[in-house]
This record gives sequence, C-alpha cells and structure tokens, in this order.
Amino acid sequence: MAAKKSILDHVLVPKCRVLTEQEVEELLKKYGIPKDALPKILADDPVVKELGAKKGDVIEFIRNSPISGKAIYYRVVV
Repeated sequence: MAAKKSILDHVLVPKCRVLTEQEVEELLKKYGIPKDALPKILADDPVVKELGAKKGDVIEFIRNSPISGKAIYYRVVV
C-alpha cells in the first residue's frame, strides 16, 4: 500500500508555513495594519488542515514569480 502523499508536495501548491506569534507581531508592525486587514483563508482549506493551522493563525506563502523571483504573501485563517 502506497504512503499517503502530502498536498504540500504538489507542484501547484506554493511553499507555506505558519508564522510564530513574534513573526506575526513583526509583520503587522512592519506594515502598520491590524491582523484582520490581512487577506483571509478558510479553516477548512486543505492546505490549512495539512499545516495544522487554527483560526487566527497567519500563514506565509512563498511562490516563484517570473518577474521578482519569488513572491511572499500572507493569509489569516478564519
């Protein structure tokens, strides 16, 4: 029986991770915004489930960009 593959290993899923509380504070301070101003991602999203993230967590996504080399963006779990 084949081992279950992680959705995070799929070629179309960008690299992602849950930020620590300290990293979230630094991010919000850097941009001068409240957490609820970040774009949202649903708690039942397969990537959120795979990461084990919970409501209120902030996820950092890093994807390759043909223009800038890499694009980093953030989503708060709702």
